[in-house]
Amino acid sequence: MKISLICIGKTDDSYLIEGIESFQKRLKFYINFKMIVIPDIKNSKNLSKEQQKTKEAEQILKHISNGDYVMLLDERGKEYRSVEFANFLSKKMLSSTQHLIFVIGGPYGFDASIETRSDAKLSLSKMTFSHQMVRLFFSEQLYRAFSILKGEPYHHE
Repeated sequence: MKISLICIGKTDDSYLIEGIESFQKRLKFYINFKMIVIPDIKNSKNLSKEQQKTKEAEQILKHISNGDYVMLLDERGKEYRSVEFANFLSKKMLSSTQHLIFVIGGPYGFDASIETRSDAKLSLSKMTFSHQMVRLFFSEQLYRAFSILKGEPYHHE
């Protein structure tokens, strides 16, 4: 199985970049993981929120194939404890899911076409975080989940 994280716009803060890169390096030992960064939509100031979401959706959908399992990171999604998230990933691997894709939407959320295409929603918290911070938090939780599955001492219950 491979896992991708699709997100809109680059990460600007160096401390977040360092953290994300650190977890990406660690994840290489467990899973084929890549982050797909879609550039910010040009001239977005001249677009309505709906137009911007539509343009973002067009770019996101280019990276999704028919057989992919797609989870949107959304504050209204299902919340997992870390061990539960690890079990979810294990089930996806055992069910022969080839490509598991997580998507962080743009500043106004997801277009209806992305909502329709998605298989599930995942919430990291009921709180709202910056999209850049979500990349770090998600990368860490993904690493934590695989360390749990491998029985490594990173996670403590």
